[in-house]
Amino acid sequence: MIDNLCSFLRAIFCGQYGVIMLFAWMTLFSNNKVTAQNTANEEVKRVQRAIFIYNFAQQVGWPEIDQIDTFRIGVLGPDRTIIDLKSMAQKREIFGKPVEISRFQFVKNIKDIQLLYVHNKYNYDINYILGKISGKNILLVTEDYFYNSSMINMVNVGNSFEYEINANRIKNENFQIASSLEQYAITSSQKWKGLFKTTEESLEKALDENEEQKVAIKDKEERIKQQEEKISNQAKAIDTIKGGITDRNRWIEKLSSESKIQEKKYEEKLLIEKELEKNIQDQVAFIKNQEKKIEASIQEIEKQQEYLEQQNEEIKEKEKILEEQRSEIENQKTINWSLIALISLILIGGIFVYRSYLNKKRLNAALETKNKEIHEQSLVLESKNKELEQFAYIASHDLQEPLNTISSFIGLISEDYGDSFDDIGKESLNFIKNASIRMKKLIDSLLEYSRLGRTRDFIKVDMNTVLVELKGDFTNILERTNAKIYSKKLPVVKGNPVELRLLLQNLVSNGIKFIEEDTIPEIHVEAIKKERKDEPSKRYWEFSVKDNGIGIPKIHQDRIFAIFQRLHSREKYQGTGIGLAHCKKIVESHNGEIWLESTEGKGTTFYFTIPE
Repeated sequence: MIDNLCSFLRAIFCGQYGVIMLFAWMTLFSNNKVTAQNTANEEVKRVQRAIFIYNFAQQVGWPEIDQIDTFRIGVLGPDRTIIDLKSMAQKREIFGKPVEISRFQFVKNIKDIQLLYVHNKYNYDINYILGKISGKNILLVTEDYFYNSSMINMVNVGNSFEYEINANRIKNENFQIASSLEQYAITSSQKWKGLFKTTEESLEKALDENEEQKVAIKDKEERIKQQEEKISNQAKAIDTIKGGITDRNRWIEKLSSESKIQEKKYEEKLLIEKELEKNIQDQVAFIKNQEKKIEASIQEIEKQQEYLEQQNEEIKEKEKILEEQRSEIENQKTINWSLIALISLILIGGIFVYRSYLNKKRLNAALETKNKEIHEQSLVLESKNKELEQFAYIASHDLQEPLNTISSFIGLISEDYGDSFDDIGKESLNFIKNASIRMKKLIDSLLEYSRLGRTRDFIKVDMNTVLVELKGDFTNILERTNAKIYSKKLPVVKGNPVELRLLLQNLVSNGIKFIEEDTIPEIHVEAIKKERKDEPSKRYWEFSVKDNGIGIPKIHQDRIFAIFQRLHSREKYQGTGIGLAHCKKIVESHNGEIWLESTEGKGTTFYFTIPE
């Protein structure tokens, strides 16, 4: 009997403790299982989100991707996705380049990145973001935003993600989309809304399952309470039985007391476990309450951030207005200083003009005095020139009479007494005759030189006609020497036709005369119109007479236009040496210039100018 009672008590105590521990273990197991399952699903989604972002970056063609060393991804807001992206950045590269992850709290701070990720739960305005990153080659990847509002938009569906792309926005930013990316993207807004609806249904289903689990846990708790009550009733029955048999045996009393002690210890343990469970529930409730407060604080912070951003925008606008006003003030200052400088310059200029006026007045007075002196000197020089010309004309004219007498008597002596002279006498008479002829030519040339430039009555002269007439005069010499005269169309100029004819005659005849033996003379006559460098409005004709003669040495070119200058003996080349002096005087009387270019043995080119 006693053995049966001990076994019964042991079963009661052991059974009571075992049932409680079984129910407690089942409750903890079910809660841990649900929590572990939810945690595992969340971890998988986070990893999948990071993989999707990396795959988007890899399947878009980036402009100038070869010019960057590091591919940079930015995360907007306090999103935990940055941890997963950084973890994956240690294992993966994008286009063979290392990946760097950055966080941005404000849209205005976004810079130096290639891809930006943002979740809709942080309430960032998508249009404001697009406006800030426009033209910066930044790919925008969003989550849970409206259809076609971003570049690439993701949505959480079950244990994975779906996405849709806005091809126009991506192409406007110079990105190229891979065909595989377009192939698996959502292409209609209805389907996108369906995904959102599916997601909401999955969320509602998960919430329902969570509620069912909570109800099951409450049922288990009720069962535990009922079992505890049953055990309490059994303990009361044991007390009644023990009271009836107290007198049977002392060791049974001792056993009973020990059982009570053990029961009391067990009840204390049960109370401790209940207190622990209650503390855990209080802590969970406190944590949930803290989470709600944190979410409310985050929302309040986000509102404060939005308010601060608005304030910053207003501050920027005000700064812009102040900058414009400052710029206007600076411009006004610049204008004022410019006016002051201009007035100062005008005053200084006025002083200089006044001083210049005084100097000019003084110089004009001095110049007028000098002009009077020059005019008087010019009148004296003109009178002297006339006297010199008259003297040269009279001298040359008067010298011809004795020269003619000498020539006549030499002719008479040669005719009457020529046979009486020996060879030496005849040769002497011949020398005297030739000398008198040369003297006559020199006097005629001197007389002609004195007459040049006297008349200033210029008329229009066709130089083509002058050259044609000149060729007629040179018919005999041209036939004898086979000389060729080439010319292009020559202009009509104003001048003295006789002097211009003499000018061309001297230059052409020199080209025919001064020639090497066995060489056919070739004369080229041309004219081109030019402008004066100092006065472009004044134009002139530049004539050139080019021959293939013997040329003139460099050392003799400076004195070639002086009167009676000869470079060769009379036996080799005949002439008086006054022809080029005539040319110089004719050109200068027409307000022109004359010069030459020559290479010994290769010919000479004479240039002279006549005003238009």
